[in-house]
Amino acid sequence: MGLFMNDQQGKFDFEKNWQDRLSRAVEAELGEEARDQVLQGGESLTQDSSTKEKTTWTCIALDQLAQATDETTLQEILTECACHYPVEDLQDVKEAYQKSGDVDEVVILLQDKFEYFLREGLGLKEGLIQTILSRGWGLAGVREGNTIVATKIPKSGFLEQYLNEDDPLQKRRYYCHCPRVRDGVGADPTLPMDYCYCGAGFYKGIWEEILGEPVRVEMLESVMQGDKVCKIAIHLPLK
Repeated sequence: MGLFMNDQQGKFDFEKNWQDRLSRAVEAELGEEARDQVLQGGESLTQDSSTKEKTTWTCIALDQLAQATDETTLQEILTECACHYPVEDLQDVKEAYQKSGDVDEVVILLQDKFEYFLREGLGLKEGLIQTILSRGWGLAGVREGNTIVATKIPKSGFLEQYLNEDDPLQKRRYYCHCPRVRDGVGADPTLPMDYCYCGAGFYKGIWEEILGEPVRVEMLESVMQGDKVCKIAIHLPLK
């Protein structure tokens, strides 16, 4: 498929780019025939397609994928569709881990990066930063034995709206990071929770880059399924 742009408006088309990632991942795992079957019908969708059109097609595509493989492989494929943390910004953490082998040090360094992002990247006031930290949101997660449990921060562009919103459904919409489905939270049809392994792939990429080994991710909670937050477990390799 290649990289997609909206020719008429000259802007990045997230929808086409997401399908491009899905296409490559399915082909790598299952071959060209399965790729064509799963992606069928998606070629007409763009960034400007309605939420219902994108959600309906995605439900059909994931059903086709479920029929073509097992659930574990399906989830692995979807993690390959994720947006990724800049690899170059993880090299200092990776080097520290290579020297010490200390996962706790990794958690501390990732937390430092997250707090720097809140202060310098987003320019948030200290009171709001402390609210975020008190809720356990962020990049680093919390270590529980051989597992890191990470809770996503609400979409930064809607952070203040999220905190000031009283309606539970609208809060979930403000929370969701995915532009393909944000407006579809709570709507019909509802995407299956497996779709959120795309978001879990963000954390998978971070920890695999730092550790230099494969990790397994598991969706624990998702606003798509009615939960208040999106929570992901990162299962580290056994030592």
